[in-house]
Amino acid sequence: MNMSNFDNQARPISYQPNMVGTVGVVASFMNGVYAWMCVGLMLTAIVAWVTSQNAAMRQMVSSPGVWIALVIAELGLVWVISGMIQRLSATTATALFVLYAALNGLTLSAIFLIYKLDTIGGAFLITGGTFGITSLYGFVTKRDLSGLRGILMMGLIGLILATVVNIFVASSMLYWIINYAGVLLFVGLTAYDTQKLKDIALQTQGDSAMAGRMAVYGSLVLYLDFINLMLFILRIMGDKRR
Repeated sequence: MNMSNFDNQARPISYQPNMVGTVGVVASFMNGVYAWMCVGLMLTAIVAWVTSQNAAMRQMVSSPGVWIALVIAELGLVWVISGMIQRLSATTATALFVLYAALNGLTLSAIFLIYKLDTIGGAFLITGGTFGITSLYGFVTKRDLSGLRGILMMGLIGLILATVVNIFVASSMLYWIINYAGVLLFVGLTAYDTQKLKDIALQTQGDSAMAGRMAVYGSLVLYLDFINLMLFILRIMGDKRR
């Protein structure tokens, strides 16, 4: 299982819901978040595809030492962006996010070798629709979703443990439980994260520098939600190359 599945547990920003603000402030902030998220997704897809089509690059990435180094680098980048976002400049944070998306493309290139192109395309469309509807719900709902944080974090830990256990027991039933639970978990995280980012937009109004940093942080969070959701959906669809 790709280690990026569980990167987004780093969530350092606290917030106060229901702050007074303007629609324009929130719209501008969220437009930036979604725009950079899409840039990250496109870059990951391009790097993954190019890598999968190049024998030398495939061989390099498949080397255990290189793959481990890439995973460690990805985890380090997520930690730096999430943990130091309030001290980084928006430019630096953006550069680190772009670098992370490119490295993730290298580690995810194997999906083009494992799954058929139409399966990947179908998974992307389903993920896009699911993500869009869920994120919209998180944006417009008046219900405070902050109470879900504890449940979602416990679910994330449980998913990690179940995945590790299944590496050794190789249970088909547990495999499917993990995949469907993963979809539900990241649907919940998408709604929760979107609402949190909406509130952060209100918190940072009047501070353009901080708003720029937090928009990059938000892009990373939603990017991870999207990638992880797609990976679980892809596994459920499971039309692998023979």
